[in-house]
Amino acid sequence: MRADFRYRGRYRHFKPGSHLKLILAFLTALLALPAAAAQLTIDLDHASKTWQTEDLLKHQDAQTVHIVDDVSYKREMTYRAVPLAALLPGLSPENHLQAVALDGFAAELTAAPLLQKHGARAWLAVEDPAHPWPALAEGKPSAGPFYLVWTDPQAGNISPEQWPFQISGIKQLKTVAERFPALLPDPKLAANDPINQGFAVFQKNCLACHRLNGAGDAQVGPDLNIPYNPTEYFSGDFLKRYIRDPQSLRHWPQAKMPAFAASVLPDGELDLLVGYLKHMAGRKQQP
Repeated sequence: MRADFRYRGRYRHFKPGSHLKLILAFLTALLALPAAAAQLTIDLDHASKTWQTEDLLKHQDAQTVHIVDDVSYKREMTYRAVPLAALLPGLSPENHLQAVALDGFAAELTAAPLLQKHGARAWLAVEDPAHPWPALAEGKPSAGPFYLVWTDPQAGNISPEQWPFQISGIKQLKTVAERFPALLPDPKLAANDPINQGFAVFQKNCLACHRLNGAGDAQVGPDLNIPYNPTEYFSGDFLKRYIRDPQSLRHWPQAKMPAFAASVLPDGELDLLVGYLKHMAGRKQQP
């Protein structure tokens, strides 16, 4: 009994909630630990390979790449990187890939821009444990261990959603339309109908973070049709203004949605996107 009293006496001076603060401090410290060697599995239909950090850093095509305006760090950055096309042997431009991040972000990527060797070019940046990248924000980890970056992104209208960081794996999948029919517009529409064009814009810019009708793999943002579609509660041009700059309408320190400038989402494509969303408001399906 005396031993028990001594045990409790050691902790009787802790204030309520102090143990929770200690746990949070411990978790924060874990997130801030230096980078460690990691591995990345690229799973294609015809081949699968797991790359180690060291192997990628020593890859014969690895180069030092300068990114003028890094989407994640909001400044100029320099990386050791491998052209992503060099890691995707046998892939065709019409194929489809998904890059999955540690936080549930799932970037849907058509293969065509990833295979380009001119203009907008995709690179897999590799974090060197001996020279770790800076944290994305105070108390947050870096963009590593693997990060998809682009040189000359303006040449291909590359969206911020096509810069997935903290990548844990890349895999070849069927197209979004094949995997998630609940996302499809009315099948009676022509292939070149503006609504179908808007669906393509949605896949490129929204599907990495949002589901619609419960369909998709994203874990970050809210569903864009269930229970309500944003076109049902944003009147006039407010939805377009929100997409252009979310913080201009809602001050939210922890918000993750980036601003979509006209350089990556031209006005015409923004109109197509909103047209698709309006159309899907009439095609709700409960997940």
